[in-house]
Amino acid sequence: MISELKKNTEAKMQKSIEVLKNDLGKIRTGRAHAGILDHVMVDYYGSPTAVPQVANVTLMDARTLSVQPWEKTMVAKIEKAIRDSDLGLNPAAMGDIIRVPMPALTEERRRDMIKIVKTEGENAKVAIRNLRRDANSTLKDAVKAKEISEDEERRTQDEVQKLTDKHIAEVDKLLAQKEQDLLQV
Repeated sequence: MISELKKNTEAKMQKSIEVLKNDLGKIRTGRAHAGILDHVMVDYYGSPTAVPQVANVTLMDARTLSVQPWEKTMVAKIEKAIRDSDLGLNPAAMGDIIRVPMPALTEERRRDMIKIVKTEGENAKVAIRNLRRDANSTLKDAVKAKEISEDEERRTQDEVQKLTDKHIAEVDKLLAQKEQDLLQV
């Protein structure tokens, strides 16, 4: 029961880290990267589909993405989806290729982005701490039901705390990396 609890808790904490990485990936740093359009959905024959599933997304240069739809009819739809996304991008169709220039970030915009990054990080930390609390309450219930001893409870709580500390340190590391990316001109 204890090993199962630790395994589940660690898996959920790791999932929180993955969600944070995913969210940080959406926050652009001024440099182009193909993954920025992964979450932009386009209407593909009635079903919302991610842009990379209906087009080839490549880098033209450090600040420009090239989106080449597999079907010519999708050019206008993809251009509209990118423009309407919350990424603040302004795509331009040139024949059957869509150029997506990344606007340079102003100092003020960088500061705003850092605030967003810190908020995302804090949300991840709260999620990890909530998982620790859930694990500890499960342990307390197990002690009340006489399924485990108090020594086992204390030992497991220490292990869960170590897991929590490890994952929170990883969140801090991810935040520091993203902040460095945002501050680079």
